[in-house]
Amino acid sequence: MNETSNLPGRHPVPEFRTILGHPSPLWMLFMSEFWERFAFYGIRWALVLYIVAQFHGGDQSGQADANLTYGSYLALVYAGAIFGGYIADKVIGYQRSILIGAIFMAAGLFMIMLPDPVLFRLGLATVIVGNGMFKPNISTMVGKLYSIDDERRDSGFTIFYMGINMGAFIAPIITGWLATSLFGSDAAPAYQYVFGASGIGMLISLVWFWFGRRQLQGIGSPPAESPGRGRMAYVSIGALCVIPLIYALLTLGAEALQYVLTALFVGLATMLMVEGIRVGAVARDRTIAMLLIFAFNILFWMFYEQAGNSFTFLADRIVNRDLGGFVFPTAWFQSVPALAVIMLAPVVAWLWVWMARRNVNPSIPRKFGLGLVFNGLAFLLLMFALTSLVSDEGKIPFWTMLAVYVIQVVGELCLSPIGLSMVTKLAPTRLVGLGMGGWFLSTGIGNNLSGIFAGVVSGETGMTTTSALSGYTFGFWALVGSGVLLFLIAPLIQRLMHGVK
Repeated sequence: MNETSNLPGRHPVPEFRTILGHPSPLWMLFMSEFWERFAFYGIRWALVLYIVAQFHGGDQSGQADANLTYGSYLALVYAGAIFGGYIADKVIGYQRSILIGAIFMAAGLFMIMLPDPVLFRLGLATVIVGNGMFKPNISTMVGKLYSIDDERRDSGFTIFYMGINMGAFIAPIITGWLATSLFGSDAAPAYQYVFGASGIGMLISLVWFWFGRRQLQGIGSPPAESPGRGRMAYVSIGALCVIPLIYALLTLGAEALQYVLTALFVGLATMLMVEGIRVGAVARDRTIAMLLIFAFNILFWMFYEQAGNSFTFLADRIVNRDLGGFVFPTAWFQSVPALAVIMLAPVVAWLWVWMARRNVNPSIPRKFGLGLVFNGLAFLLLMFALTSLVSDEGKIPFWTMLAVYVIQVVGELCLSPIGLSMVTKLAPTRLVGLGMGGWFLSTGIGNNLSGIFAGVVSGETGMTTTSALSGYTFGFWALVGSGVLLFLIAPLIQRLMHGVK
């Protein structure tokens, strides 16, 4: 066992048997996350299209409202991770938080099957509460399978990230087929089957984790002072009481919600800094480094998450999807980035390990900088397509949309799985779950801004080539500029990290 696993404040890492070079529970967590992501991404392609079709009668002026609702929903999904992480850290443990979260997510997905605007938002609120209990805690448990300086750590998170994306790949294909081929048509999709299939996927995740958690050998069990199940009941009742509050925030509007999210981020950063200062200078500096990277993470997701809102309308209305008589379903575009991750993640995971063995592995800040720059290059391709490749029918070529998603994925692989691993290394030891919540909150703030930005891109009457070009040009300059800045200040951030790589 590595000596660092016995540092003060850290629990020893159990001796797990290995499968393909990694602790065996990684693969159980991999499949639990696969089915949870199936549920989450199964509805992703459909939400904005459903809002326009169901609540705006198909009028494209409803795009702005759909974008703002989608951005607020995603923002609250990730913001909820703060409270889920804290509850797991301090109250009921990671395993029980995951089980409660899975139940709430499944219930919410079945609720949004009903075509009522109030029930729709209540269902989304229930999904948000459940995801906050589930998502940060399963990621945190991956980190607890490895000692702090285990070289397999980044590779393990990248493998786990493949589980996320395998679920994300298959979900749009299945739910798109159910909605447009089996129970509906491309012109009139049967969205209720999308939501129902996703709910079933969440139930599978619940059952998988319930039976597989014995492999964890106590990792993620309740705190020693709360072994009973009474606190689970209190947490469940509290979660039910929070749903109306989340519903109110969903109806508040994205601009007003941004103030709420910013206040949450300031409060979380303060809590982490107080704990870092309490522990000592090294923990303080590492917390500062983590919070600086959170700021760049916000910008990355503001533009990356166009995939779920403005890119959906772009694919539906401006991309030429006619492939010699076969019309490529809009839903299937959501599988492209996931497929790219599945294909590229092993290469990137191997590349980081190969570079580390030769002492040329880029620092965490520089990996983030690469992520921002690649995201920007995707917008550069859109700028080119919208200026030079528009057909007489006002369409851009099919291949450009595919390439945009693939280029974004290269950036995502430089940033997102590394970010998950970073938090488990840099967050104060007693608040790793809260630190993971901070990571997801920064992602959530970016997602809320993505909805606001997408609303501008769509304009008052729906997306046009002109409005798309204007918005995506801004995205290119913002991303590349921030990526270059991060490269320049990387040595400073690296010093604050005190040897963490």
